[in-house]
Amino acid sequence: MSPPGVPYAGIATRAVALGIDALLSQGIFITGTALFGLIGSLVGEIRPSWIVPVIVAAGWTLTVVCYFVGFWAVAGQTPGMRLMHVRVLARDGAPPTTARGLVRLIGLGLAIIPLFAGFLPVLVDNRRRGLADFLAGTVVVYADREIPLADLRPAMSLAERDMTGQSS
Repeated sequence: MSPPGVPYAGIATRAVALGIDALLSQGIFITGTALFGLIGSLVGEIRPSWIVPVIVAAGWTLTVVCYFVGFWAVAGQTPGMRLMHVRVLARDGAPPTTARGLVRLIGLGLAIIPLFAGFLPVLVDNRRRGLADFLAGTVVVYADREIPLADLRPAMSLAERDMTGQSS
């Protein structure tokens, strides 16, 4: 579980949840591919031969997008996140919208590509946000913690404070 008073999920919890979700989504993809392969073997060979890799790539993309974005938008957490007792929230305290989920998924891909370097900000950011969270305007919190909405909104910059007349 999380340390008392820290509402934001850390890197280890998030990594385990992502690993679980990667296994589940790939399991769904492999099962679907096997079923389509069985049906394809009954129908006959698909021509031209370049169509098969295109269909497989499209199927993988569709599976990953539907899995992650679907769970984030509908439940605010994927099955891996549920097992780790974390959820993702937008600035309004609700689960991210489908559009925000798509941005978050793109950010997740970008965070993974350079040797998972996009997750390093989680170690130093006060709200433990990674690249995907910065891009989508989300945070990952422990599911059993209440977060005030003011804590979910981005902090005002010095220029914004000067314009509104608020002091530090």
